[in-house]
Amino acid sequence: MNIKKKLMILMLPLMLLLGVMISNNQPVSAAGQTVSQVQAKKTLVLGTSPDYAPYEFLVNKNGKNKTVGMDIQVAQKLADDLNVKLVVKSMDFDALLVGLETGKVDMVISAMSPTDERSKSVDFSDVYYLGGQSILVNKADAKIYKSKNSFIGKKVGVQTGSLQQTLAKKQIKNAQITGLTKVPDLVLALKSHKIEGIVAETPVATAYASNDPELVRIDGKFDLGADMQGSAIAFPKNSPTLVSAANQSIAQIKKQKLIPQYLKNAGKLMKTNTHNTSMWHYWSYFAKGIGYTLFITIVSIAIGILIGVILAFARISKNKFMHGLAVMYIEFVRGTPLMIQIMFVYFGIGLWINIPALLAGVIAVSLNSAAYVAEIIRSGINAIDPGQTEASRSLGLSQHDTMRYIILPQALKNIWPALGNEFISLIKESSIVSIIGVTDLIYQLKVVQSATYKGVAPIFVAMLIYFVLTFSLSKLLNYIERKMQHA
Repeated sequence: MNIKKKLMILMLPLMLLLGVMISNNQPVSAAGQTVSQVQAKKTLVLGTSPDYAPYEFLVNKNGKNKTVGMDIQVAQKLADDLNVKLVVKSMDFDALLVGLETGKVDMVISAMSPTDERSKSVDFSDVYYLGGQSILVNKADAKIYKSKNSFIGKKVGVQTGSLQQTLAKKQIKNAQITGLTKVPDLVLALKSHKIEGIVAETPVATAYASNDPELVRIDGKFDLGADMQGSAIAFPKNSPTLVSAANQSIAQIKKQKLIPQYLKNAGKLMKTNTHNTSMWHYWSYFAKGIGYTLFITIVSIAIGILIGVILAFARISKNKFMHGLAVMYIEFVRGTPLMIQIMFVYFGIGLWINIPALLAGVIAVSLNSAAYVAEIIRSGINAIDPGQTEASRSLGLSQHDTMRYIILPQALKNIWPALGNEFISLIKESSIVSIIGVTDLIYQLKVVQSATYKGVAPIFVAMLIYFVLTFSLSKLLNYIERKMQHA
């Protein structure tokens, strides 16, 4: 089999993936779910953003992170009533409805209000809790701010994609809105005076104010429409039987007055998080994050190099089709953000294949790295004097042997520093997988922030860990480079 045929076979998976990525311009919504479908698979998959205590947050039990809170108890009640197992999937708040619409989760419970806008794309259950809206401020500023009207023209923080973002935009005149995906990040921005207040659900604002003496909750006094009051369960569009089942469970919750007990249970778990807020106490969180970060990096490097070599040879191939395909792939990948690529692999391709978050992260990071590795390898090969190829061929070496024994060894020496930089960058860039719920170092950083109500200390620890990882890899790569130069 000649080289062209080998390249064609090896490039086939990339051709198919690129075709899907280019052709899939319109979002496709998952079909409505039914109770019988959920019971048939014996699981009820919940999507939530566990950084919103006491609704949903993380605690460490027996060395493992567990999502708990009032919302989780509501979800468990529904799962029990349906006689199925509850499975919790964590992701950023603004990705929850995407996960619901693409079939990654069966329902979303995350202190979500059933607004008219959201109801266009999903079905909502009855409201299970009326919490109200408050504003969190620094204690030193408590005398200045009394309600939403005190924040006219001020900097206000909100969670991206939330009802609070809508309220702040519409009801706080000339407000400078700062949207972040995680509440701990908003609290850090507040305490560092990047913003003047945070619009949040009353239980959330109360939770932070109760556990942090530097913060105070004030009544926002927002004008709430009928669709902006309370929290409800979101289901895929056209899921009447699931909505009906959820409403029956919610009716029982209200009749038995279970919400106060749920909140009490959540409060107890929140206190266990704040008994010891030293970073050393949370070493297992960071250790787990390091493990996932290194796994993603190592696997992605291996796959990225393999695909990168294929792309590099296709790029320098005289076959116009292979050359054009490689150029198109490389330019497309380098021209789109890694975050978008990760979300596409997880949510987009997930419409047809149910890809776990970790695998989706590895695939996206690998394919992204391959494009950059391909260009590094190509430049290294092109830098070798063409006369060496001509000389080796005149001595009777085949094209394959010339590339293997003459060109590639010299090219590798030349491109090693650039490849090393790509490997180091990959450790840092892989942190973006946290947006789909992969428990890498950045994800664990957010968990520790939520658990301890500390913003800066977890960031400092994570920064030191990343430095140690990248510095160690840099020294290893430099050692290998010296060995290669003296070989």
